[in-house]
Amino acid sequence: MSDKPVPARPTLDLRSFTPARVALGRSGASVPTKPLLDFTLDHARARDAVHAAFDAPRLVADLGALGLTVSEARSQAVDRGDYLRRPDLGRQLDPGSAEALARDAAGPCQLALVIGDGLSAAAVHAHAMALVVRLLPLLAEGDAVAPGHVVVASGARVALGDEIGAILSARMVVMLIGERPGLSAPDSLGAYLTFAPKPGRTDAERNCVSNIHNAGLSHDEAAFKIAWLIREGLAREVTGVALKDESADRAPRRIGTTRPE
Repeated sequence: MSDKPVPARPTLDLRSFTPARVALGRSGASVPTKPLLDFTLDHARARDAVHAAFDAPRLVADLGALGLTVSEARSQAVDRGDYLRRPDLGRQLDPGSAEALARDAAGPCQLALVIGDGLSAAAVHAHAMALVVRLLPLLAEGDAVAPGHVVVASGARVALGDEIGAILSARMVVMLIGERPGLSAPDSLGAYLTFAPKPGRTDAERNCVSNIHNAGLSHDEAAFKIAWLIREGLAREVTGVALKDESADRAPRRIGTTRPE
């Protein structure tokens, strides 16, 4: 295979603006050797991220060191293969976990924080703690919104947070979860916010702050957006398509005390 590239074209400048695979050039009828090998390596990294082990006890210890009340839970997916083949099981709490959370619940709270492995435990280990450390001071400002309970969930899909939030009687749940690994970002974290969480909520009823990683949305930017959406969502008593991210334009409203039905 030849690696002698075809003469450069103006589109090569696009690579300075994005990590996406654009303007790779060509060698004969194929791409040059190096971009092909890079693709193979990134694909392997993405597969590794999907199957990476989730160190929930370490995360529980780190969160506890911040003075947070933390519990562990898991979904009905018994292993990683089960999780990947049966997405529905990742959206439902294991009965034992549901009972334990019900016992640990300290009464109604404004906010529950759930941290789940999702499709990339690597993303959670790389970014969740850094994001939480930046988010807590923002929530403590003004009308303070403290997480009433933090849950570290294994085998989690986004909707698992709805059942957890309902058990904890939370007005809102924020789920931090590893996103599906991409070829340019195997460690991207996402945050999903749902007001009045309960099983059966749809994606249209959530807000999402995604692409949180070193080459994407920074921890500081993500924490600011999440804090804004939490305050605005609690004030309006809504999330999803009815709540637009206007964090760059104005401050959030004051939080009311009305509870959801």
